[in-house]
Amino acid sequence: MFSEVNSMGVWGIEAYKVSVETNISRGNAYFDIVGLPDTSIRESRERVRSSIRNNNLRFPASRIVVNLAPADVKKEGSVYDLPILVGVLLANGELDCDVSDAVFVGELSLKGEIRAVKGLLSMAIKAKELGIKRMFVPESIAVQAAVVEGIDVYPVKNVEKLIAHLKGEEEILPQKAKSFEEIKQPDLLDFADVAGQSFAKQAVEIACAGGHNLLLIGPPGSGKSMIAKRIPSVLPSLTFDEAIETSEIYSVSGSLDNKHPMITTRPFRSPHHTVSAAALSGGGTSPTPGEISLAHNGVLFLDELPEFPRKSMETLRQPLEDGKITISRVAGSLTYPCEVMFVAAMNPCPCGYFGHPKRKCTCSSVAVKNYLGKVSGPLLDRIDIQIEVPPVSYDELVSKKSSEDSESIRKRVENARNIQRQRFKDDKITCNAQMSTAHLKKYCVLEDDANEYLKLGFERLSMSGRAYDRILKVARTIADLRNGETISKKDIATAFRLRSLDKKYWNNL
Repeated sequence: MFSEVNSMGVWGIEAYKVSVETNISRGNAYFDIVGLPDTSIRESRERVRSSIRNNNLRFPASRIVVNLAPADVKKEGSVYDLPILVGVLLANGELDCDVSDAVFVGELSLKGEIRAVKGLLSMAIKAKELGIKRMFVPESIAVQAAVVEGIDVYPVKNVEKLIAHLKGEEEILPQKAKSFEEIKQPDLLDFADVAGQSFAKQAVEIACAGGHNLLLIGPPGSGKSMIAKRIPSVLPSLTFDEAIETSEIYSVSGSLDNKHPMITTRPFRSPHHTVSAAALSGGGTSPTPGEISLAHNGVLFLDELPEFPRKSMETLRQPLEDGKITISRVAGSLTYPCEVMFVAAMNPCPCGYFGHPKRKCTCSSVAVKNYLGKVSGPLLDRIDIQIEVPPVSYDELVSKKSSEDSESIRKRVENARNIQRQRFKDDKITCNAQMSTAHLKKYCVLEDDANEYLKLGFERLSMSGRAYDRILKVARTIADLRNGETISKKDIATAFRLRSLDKKYWNNL
């Protein structure tokens, strides 16, 4: 007897259909799985056999061959346990139903419980594209797939419940989807808690409004990390499409569950400085997303930047430029998106007090130079805004004057981003930081005195072409925050002020 059951596989964040073909014929008892399965799939034979017998169903003492088509694509993971079980029962005559419009995914326990698998959201999106009407998935993660409209998702707890449903004895109701608004958002830290640091807050507002990368330099205790951790609270809200794209990455990494079936706020990833290059970029035999991809549509924050391994820092250069990262392995190459706002914080020297107004630095000039030299010029080139965060004064700490809260800042940021979305609606970019040279010429119109001021600064500071582009991008964002159509002299002056530190510390604008 022969049967065919639909399932899904995932490569990167892209899902593809897998046909589970089962043939049972006469001969000595034999159970084999072909179609380039990995070890975990070969082991599914025992999980399927035990699940069938432990649910009082007949396992055929015959020759069983299961083929996973397409046979030339490497299959990985335990996702095929459930479709193999259904295929065996259909071919054996234990089940008699039409499943041609359905997809089955899930791992089996020996008892027949159905366990979670990775990448379910990507599978649901692909299933809908293929016209699949029903999807039988593990109950513990069913809400993930239910966010995709146009397909009935059935949460299955165990084999007994599934068989009863397929036989028409006990119906499983489709999973009710949670709306985008219903999914609980985590509480975010508020800028109202940050005393003083008005210039740093202004820099953060400009960086968030234009999607610019940001570097904060200052002594210990000045509030660099405190400021950085509050950036998500002033970023624009995720759109539904951005949320789906980000959630796919988290689904593939196994980071979603029924309580958090979807990423609804912009991610904030802050890996420790011991992180490896592979953990940042992604890797493994079957490459999984790294920290930079998990921060997609959000913030990647590297605290104590010079303490990160040089190889790890240099790994970021191309992804920050391209907004995507390609990982190549023997099994093939795949690309993950990584449109991130890169934020870094660092001390100006090993002791932390180089340039401090009151405390003396104990480092030698060579130690300071070596410490700053750990951050390469090419990486600095990709950071549009670089500012100093001075120590907070006593008067600022004890002041009863309330600081501006995140919601007020976020409204201005949102308004600036709306202007940019409208401006770039035909250009396939979403913010000023992503502008190309052609975009700069088209959208960065300077007033006469602004042009003269920029020319003067370019010549006096011996700016490079890339530095010139960065100044224009930041100035365009500053103009957007005040709803200006053209870039003024004041906008250019502020952009220069936000780029003063590489001249001070690295002596290279």
